[in-house]
Amino acid sequence: MADAVLRPRTGIRVLLVDDHQVVRRGLRTFLEVQDDIEVVGEASDGAEGIEQAEKLKPDVVLMDVKMPGMDGVEALRKLRELANPARVLIVTSFTEKRTVVPALRAGAAGYVYKDVDPEALAGAIRSVHAGHVLLQPEVAGALLSQEESNAGQGRGGSLTEREREVLGLIADGRSNREIARALVLSEKTVKTHVSNILMKLDLADRTQAALWAVRHGVTG
Repeated sequence: MADAVLRPRTGIRVLLVDDHQVVRRGLRTFLEVQDDIEVVGEASDGAEGIEQAEKLKPDVVLMDVKMPGMDGVEALRKLRELANPARVLIVTSFTEKRTVVPALRAGAAGYVYKDVDPEALAGAIRSVHAGHVLLQPEVAGALLSQEESNAGQGRGGSLTEREREVLGLIADGRSNREIARALVLSEKTVKTHVSNILMKLDLADRTQAALWAVRHGVTG
């Protein structure tokens, strides 16, 4: 009988960043049985998380917020400064809800609570990997009610009608692929529109674009 040929996995590459080894082990144990998710590495604090993210090039980073040394929010800011393309999903406890707001401002694609159902966690990873922004109503409300910088304020008039359509769909949580299907465009064209929107509104990422759209009444 011939030896089986080992084939590299091609699923969603995930990096776990949490200072509790037991938490990381539990996450790894569950995620590794998912056919489309591959845990490529672990880190115990923000600084190590940045190092591993740059080295391993994960698609999604599961990032704890409160860690010794560099916390999750600061690590997120550093990853954005490095233009690391990984989508970051914040993992937090219910009592740390207030810490989610600065994390989202720093560029997180969304968040889940530590007691999340395992299947819901896998779904969240797939969702942010597909380009969605995971914002629960209470957190979106907190973001909008807090005093924000005026980045993008008054610049909505520079958007074309098509760009406003794309922005509205971003606010609805649509991925580039879904926007392309809805507007009968190529994904490349949608990516160009998204880049133009971020540039015109002086925003850093899709999360900020979604919040700007909600605040200014731009809907899909």
